[in-house]
Amino acid sequence: MAPTWCELHVHIEGTLEPAMIFDRARANGVDLADPDEASLARRYEFRDLQSFLDLYYENMRVLRTEADFYELTAAYLRRAAAAGVGHVELFVDPQAHSARGVPAATVLRGVHRALETAGVEAGVTGGIIACVVRDQPVASADAMLDDVLGSGVPVLGLGLDSAEVGYPPSLFGGTFERARDAGLHVVAHAGEEGGPDYVWEALDVLGAERIDHGIRSLEDPALLRRLVAEQIPLTVCPLSNVRLRAVPSIGQHPLPKMLDLGLTVTINSDDPAYFGGYLDDNLDALQSAFDFDPGVFEALAANSVAASFISSDTKARLLGERL
Repeated sequence: MAPTWCELHVHIEGTLEPAMIFDRARANGVDLADPDEASLARRYEFRDLQSFLDLYYENMRVLRTEADFYELTAAYLRRAAAAGVGHVELFVDPQAHSARGVPAATVLRGVHRALETAGVEAGVTGGIIACVVRDQPVASADAMLDDVLGSGVPVLGLGLDSAEVGYPPSLFGGTFERARDAGLHVVAHAGEEGGPDYVWEALDVLGAERIDHGIRSLEDPALLRRLVAEQIPLTVCPLSNVRLRAVPSIGQHPLPKMLDLGLTVTINSDDPAYFGGYLDDNLDALQSAFDFDPGVFEALAANSVAASFISSDTKARLLGERL
């Protein structure tokens, strides 16, 4: 029987496929720079993280209403189920939408309603992690957290994403302390473009329970020892790493070394509409590159369940064993 996966690193805005971009643009009267899907697709060759983010934020202008966020999330949940995902902890960027006049509550209600309805229909449970857009002012992050906590929508945690270099996790220590005090889980993007020092800050200043990406942790032996000793999960996104040129190719991805070192790694799709595929596409690419024994994928799936924020009873059910 195929293992059940938890996807712990996927941005719901990054599941916005070209067909939906044009559909939502027509529905909401948004003018696009590209005349058709083929023209848009030609812009999906990225030099680095920032070149991707520029297009990412441009495209999400088409998301305006609660219904838009519902349809976006429902489409992802159906695709995730087909990829073998049984549980997802979705990233959402409220600041990117409030900057366009779309309230955080509108975004969160649409995503949550999809999890409660389309998720149930697809057999996928889930929760929402609202992310701080780190290249925005700290005051904006604090205001976003206030909006999220006051929205009336249940939220699982607070994350940290967007342009990494120049925006260390320590900038947002106060915001994340408030989130922890409010009972939220905390995670953070670190160690993708930024170095191991960003991972240290995410752990020591933010109190991050998971590190999103974290591949540059390999550069710091002391950090590796800590990650292994404390079993801190790294939510790795192989196709994303290649498309953003963090690694040259799938065949040169550090995943095998990370596993050999005893790191707790999970596999995720990040922004699948932009980076070449969903969870199953990432697994297929890894298998083609490394010809892993099936036991490797079983262990990675088990890691994803163990690293999730679901209850121990649910983890036991997904793992098919008592914990």
